[in-house]
Amino acid sequence: MGSEHSALLIDWGGVMTTNLFTAFGAFSTSEGVAAETLLAAFRDDVETREALVAYEEGRMEDDVYAAHLARVLGLPPERAEGLIDRMMGGASVEAGMVEMVRGARAAGIRTALVSNSWGVDRYPAELVAELFEATVISGREGFRKPDPRMYALGAERLGVAPEACVFVDDLPHNLKPATELGMASVLHHDPAATIARLEVLLGVALPGGRRRAS
Repeated sequence: MGSEHSALLIDWGGVMTTNLFTAFGAFSTSEGVAAETLLAAFRDDVETREALVAYEEGRMEDDVYAAHLARVLGLPPERAEGLIDRMMGGASVEAGMVEMVRGARAAGIRTALVSNSWGVDRYPAELVAELFEATVISGREGFRKPDPRMYALGAERLGVAPEACVFVDDLPHNLKPATELGMASVLHHDPAATIARLEVLLGVALPGGRRRAS
């Protein structure tokens, strides 16, 4: 059975990788910091939120952002060196999602990466080039999700209408703008549930999905 959805727009961190918040928790433990300290800073501290926006939009360099985070976490200044890589080090590529995107492309689905970046060079370039026909990376564009331009650019670079797209993200507030543009949206929690939902929305069997298993 066919579907009106012919394109997949998908986030990287926390979707194509394992859970970022789990990785941040492991980082906090290794640094001797209470796990809630980092999350509370992102949630409640205006300066930290503004720094995150500037960093993801490419307006703040790694070393400046790392120094800010070290200060917020109460770490000595020398711990800022390599801090972002240590934070991200606990997140690994999610093999099931990689195989799903490969299967989607093989089935004729157009694919684009739409991601808020923590440094534009932290993506595995060869894998991204294999999986995605187009990319929209916040640090290169100068704006970030939930700016509607992120989603619109993904559709535009694939040459499809927003209504033809399904967007996948692990953060609920990033889904609303996609939906408002006419895209279907999927909130990612785990690969099995996401893949099962994508099979329905895209109308194709996918690796790891229920149609393929049957």
